[in-house]
Amino acid sequence: MLKKIVIIGPESTGKSTLCRQLAEYFHTQWCPEYAREFLLKNGTKYSYDDLLVIAKGQLELEETITRQVNHSGLQNEENRPGLLFIDTDMYVMKVWCEFVFGKCHRWILEQIAKREYDYYLLCNTDLPWVKDELREYPDLITREKLFRIYKDLLINQQTPWQEIKGTDPERFQSAVDAINALMK
Repeated sequence: MLKKIVIIGPESTGKSTLCRQLAEYFHTQWCPEYAREFLLKNGTKYSYDDLLVIAKGQLELEETITRQVNHSGLQNEENRPGLLFIDTDMYVMKVWCEFVFGKCHRWILEQIAKREYDYYLLCNTDLPWVKDELREYPDLITREKLFRIYKDLLINQQTPWQEIKGTDPERFQSAVDAINALMK
């Protein structure tokens, strides 16, 4: 059975890098963040309704890649269940909606209630912020506030999770160790 591991956290905390590294290490695929594609195509001025479009696009992309992994039968050398690493989920969409617009689409909340994942990796803000054309919050105070919001969400839900922090190599090793423990 496919195990889905979601990587979440504030922007510029190494989520995409970690997803890519883990997928390569575990010989599987990863689901990128749909928001990047949407914003690069449509511009960085987004509305509350755009966030619903992004959320739906994220889940469509996740479902497509899930089917690909399931059909490919990707398994590691120990013949353990397949893995899929997911760069963002509806918790991220909830936080984004509420942080920017002070409210969240009911559809996003419904998806949070009905979707199931096997593990979360929460990326800490201890990496230096790296500017790119889509990032909005370079100040550490805002990033740490967002981190605390994500941490509170994970503490108050059922799925196991682990905080990921340190240098890139330390993050990677911590994540690999957590996934290996999950797979035992």
